Amino acid sequence: MPRRELGLGLIGLGTIAGGVAKVIQERGQTLAEQAGIMPVLRKVKVLPADLERPQARALGRSLLTTEDDEFWATPEIDVVVELIGGEHPALEYQEQALRAGKHVVTANKEVIAKHGVALLKMAGERGVHLRYEAAVGGGIPLIAPFRRDLVVNHVNGIYAIINGTTNYILSRMAQEKAGFAEVLAEAQRLGYAEANPHYDVEGIDAAYKLAILATLAFRSEVRPDQIFCEGISSLTARDFQNARELGYAIKLLAIAKQSGAGIEARVHPAFVASDSFLAQVNGVFNAVLVDGDLTGQVTFSGKGAGALPTSSAVVADILTIGHDIAAGAPPPAFFESLTHNVTPMADVVTRYYLRLNGADQPGVLAQIARTLGDHNISIASAIQKQTDIRAQIAEIVIVTHPAREQEMQHALGELRGLVGVREVGNIVRIED
Repeated sequence: MPRRELGLGLIGLGTIAGGVAKVIQERGQTLAEQAGIMPVLRKVKVLPADLERPQARALGRSLLTTEDDEFWATPEIDVVVELIGGEHPALEYQEQALRAGKHVVTANKEVIAKHGVALLKMAGERGVHLRYEAAVGGGIPLIAPFRRDLVVNHVNGIYAIINGTTNYILSRMAQEKAGFAEVLAEAQRLGYAEANPHYDVEGIDAAYKLAILATLAFRSEVRPDQIFCEGISSLTARDFQNARELGYAIKLLAIAKQSGAGIEARVHPAFVASDSFLAQVNGVFNAVLVDGDLTGQVTFSGKGAGALPTSSAVVADILTIGHDIAAGAPPPAFFESLTHNVTPMADVVTRYYLRLNGADQPGVLAQIARTLGDHNISIASAIQKQTDIRAQIAEIVIVTHPAREQEMQHALGELRGLVGVREVGNIVRIED
């Protein structure tokens, strides 16, 4: 006789986990009709402080435990749902579940980015699922399409806005002509940014997500520590004004490309054409553009974070496991990770926007052009503007032709030493 229940063990009881528990309890019968098996919450592992949360009181004390041993001893847990975040002890919980032959569902981008290939191999060896749709893009379906719908494609590149906090900040800076610190404070007041926004504004969160997507797209392990990462805190209102005048918007882009030389993976602010799809993605919305050899360009967009979209993705993963169990279908086979070199950032070739403050006197622009030329950097356009007559300083805005990153960094070092250059205000890469 086929099993009719799918036992769930939930680790964590924050906003997302509480949402998952609520959906399971309130919509169990509907979910059972969709999956062919009834998901049932067996036990919830919480911290002692969580016992007083409203979510805990709603669940009832009998479902809760603060002890690892009690959680793992609970009978008939088929799926462990890890929703505590961070690398440790989340990694150890997932490993223990897989070793015990239990399926795992998680929204933990850090663990999957750093250890996903090893965990997927472990799951494959034990014939169980490891599902992590909610780790990237919240409620936007991304992982499943990469694992299923796009698998026949040779993916040429991924271009993504995958951090809602930074996209909100950049959108407000562009619209209000405001400074970074001011808009960040506003985002924190509205709950779009954490009290400590470091992981978001420095691009680390986006790098974790890009590592996951690039690993799936190119079937080759791309680790976060191989991804060049630069945040948005150096951007100013002047950069946004210049971008508008040049026909661009500024976005924090997560970019992964595949070529004969290897895989290029980077996260940084970028100028994108103002009439492009990515330039129109504003506020807390996320978007991912995938360029496949068969599909062409495919886009995914929506709210990339938040309790409800993320809870939806977690429950969908649970239902997928339940459906496969009810149908007697095996978990998807583990893909053997290929070996590709990850191109060092120093070898990346792109165009650049430079903003400098120089002495308002003859010969300065020629010095700058000569220095760039010495490093094989050709100028596409140069504009001198906003002259400060009293201080005798002029702003110089330069757009380059494609150049190698290492050459640009060497040139910047020399530009900072020129007598006529008062300041290298900013450098932003241009993605066409």
